[in-house]
Amino acid sequence: MKISPHIAGLAAASELPARPLHLAIGMFDGVHLGHRAVVEAAVISARRAGGLAAALTFDPHPSRLLRPDKAVPLLLPAREKARRLVATGLDTVITQPFTAEFAAVPADQFVPTLLNALPQLKAIYVGENWRFGRGRSGDVPQLNAAAKAHGLRVYSAPRVNLDGEPISSTRIRAALGAGDMDTVNALLGYTYGCEGTVTPGKRLGRSLGFPTLNLPWAPECAPRLGVYAVRAGSATNPGKMWNGVANFGLRPTVADPATAQPLLEVHLFETPPFDVGDELQVEWCAFLRAEQRFTGVDALREQIGRDRDSAREYFA
Repeated sequence: MKISPHIAGLAAASELPARPLHLAIGMFDGVHLGHRAVVEAAVISARRAGGLAAALTFDPHPSRLLRPDKAVPLLLPAREKARRLVATGLDTVITQPFTAEFAAVPADQFVPTLLNALPQLKAIYVGENWRFGRGRSGDVPQLNAAAKAHGLRVYSAPRVNLDGEPISSTRIRAALGAGDMDTVNALLGYTYGCEGTVTPGKRLGRSLGFPTLNLPWAPECAPRLGVYAVRAGSATNPGKMWNGVANFGLRPTVADPATAQPLLEVHLFETPPFDVGDELQVEWCAFLRAEQRFTGVDALREQIGRDRDSAREYFA
C-alpha cells in the first residue's frame, strides 16, 4: 500500500497501514538539527521494528490562536516543512490543524486522543522540554506515565547544542533577522532557502548591465534586508544550481520604500535557462551588506559590480 507523504490531520490518518507506528511530535519549525535528533530517532526505531515512521506537527503555530498579538513568525511554510521532514526518512507527515477544539484537549486526554486516531501507535518521540495539552500543562514525565499506562514507549531527545547554546527556532529567527547566515545555516544543518515564481520586472537591472530574476516573496520570518551570495536553480526540476548575488529589499534608490513591497532580485553569474513564470529555488549562502540608498543609478551600478565581485570571491 502506498503511503501519502502528507496527511491533513489526525482525522485522515486512518489511511495508514496497520503496522507499528513510531511518531515524532512537535512544531518542528525550520526542521533544524535539534528537530532532526527527534525525528531520526523515530525513523531508526521504526526501521528496526519493521514499522512506520511519522511526524505529527501543527498548523498554524499555536501562538496564532492563543496569542494572536504576539504570533510567532514561522521560518518555513507548512508545505516546505512537511517536505523537509519527509526528506529525513519519514514515511509520512501528519499536519494537524491547531484549532480551539484541539487546543482544549486536557493533558490527561492527549494520549487517548492520539490512540483513538492512531490505534497502531507504539512509540512517541519528543524533545526533552516538550509541552502538550490545554494550557501546555503536560510535560515529558506526565507523557511517560500516560504512555506507559497504554503500553506505549516514549523517547525524549536531549537538546542539541552548538557553540555551547541550545539549537532552537528562536535562535535561528534572531540570526536570520541579523543577516548572520553562517549561524542560520549551521543551526539548520542545511542552507536556508526559499522558492518563488519569476515575475516580470522593470528591466532596470538589465539596463544597468546586471539582469535579474525577480521573485516577490513575503515570508513570515524575513531575513535582514540586504545583499547576499546565493545559489539558484529550478524548484520543479532540482539539479544544477547557479551561483550569483541577490538583493532582498525595498530598492530605496529606485522605489519609494514607504509603498514598496520586499522583492528578491537574483543576478546569476551565468545565463540560466529561466524566464517569467518559472519556479525557482534560492539558497542563501552569505550576507554581504545591508540595503542602502544611493545618490543615483550610476552609484548603484558601481556598487552592484562590487557586490558581484564579493559574491564571486565567496564562492571561489
